[in-house]
Amino acid sequence: MREVVQTSLADRFKHFWKDFFHQWQLQLMAIPGIVYMFIFSFIPIYGITIAFKNYTVIDTMDSAQWVGLDNFKIILGDQYFWQSVVNTLGISALKLAFGFVLPIIIAVMIYELKDSVFKRVIQTISYLPHFLSWIILGGMIITWMSSNGMINGLLSLIGISSSTNHMLDVGKYWWVASLSDVWKEAGWGTILYLAAMSRIDPTYYEAAKMDGASRLRQVWSITIPMIKGIISLNFILAVSGLFNSNLDQTLVLMNSQNQPKSEVINSYVYRMGLMQGDFSYATAVGLGVSIISVLLLTLTNVITKKLNDNKSVL
Repeated sequence: MREVVQTSLADRFKHFWKDFFHQWQLQLMAIPGIVYMFIFSFIPIYGITIAFKNYTVIDTMDSAQWVGLDNFKIILGDQYFWQSVVNTLGISALKLAFGFVLPIIIAVMIYELKDSVFKRVIQTISYLPHFLSWIILGGMIITWMSSNGMINGLLSLIGISSSTNHMLDVGKYWWVASLSDVWKEAGWGTILYLAAMSRIDPTYYEAAKMDGASRLRQVWSITIPMIKGIISLNFILAVSGLFNSNLDQTLVLMNSQNQPKSEVINSYVYRMGLMQGDFSYATAVGLGVSIISVLLLTLTNVITKKLNDNKSVL
């Protein structure tokens, strides 16, 4: 039995190297990516040990004193951290509610367009906000939301007089952050859906037309089921990222007035780690968020697998 196993492993090893050299051009192209991942993703994993130490700038990672789970105990009793958790989940939930469905709707609408020139124009317009940095986009939003900005101007056109600076209204920040992010990324999020739709066999639609199916029925019965794999994958990634908010957006839009609702986990870690120098605390927060994100990823994958006839998209 042992000889059979050894022979099998030897054959697999031989087959692996045969395929490797047969595709050496592709393997050579992959090497820089592997090296990059090893240097910037795997080697820094050792830094996680800081979460269990009392690390300061005068220490090395090896010389810092071990404190066990003390940093995590401090996190559990930190009210400002829990407020950032509430803000992160609130903003992420709104982004998920609007930002997950909207790209699918836009992709279907673009796919249904018959005029190829008009279709390319719409695609280009929808993509443009993605390429604007949050420095530029944030400045635009702050200007629009000011007391003399575009929003108040539009409200005055419909008979609503307002001189409020909406960026200073703490109760509106979640909506501003979530809807501005959806506006920025919705068009870019259609790329995968449109790519999947382009692979759908046109004969399905022709058969549906012969059966008298309307365009809406064709979308619901053909288009959506045919792209459910991409939908499931994006849903898994969106749910696993609920605790990972947009730091660039937060740093641009946050001010002293809306901070109680704009402080998210990433900005809190940034302040505690880089601005206040509490690297151990910040690392402990980041480690905890990463563990929860992995659990959400696993749970969502199990759920979507059940909905896809026990076929995983990961």
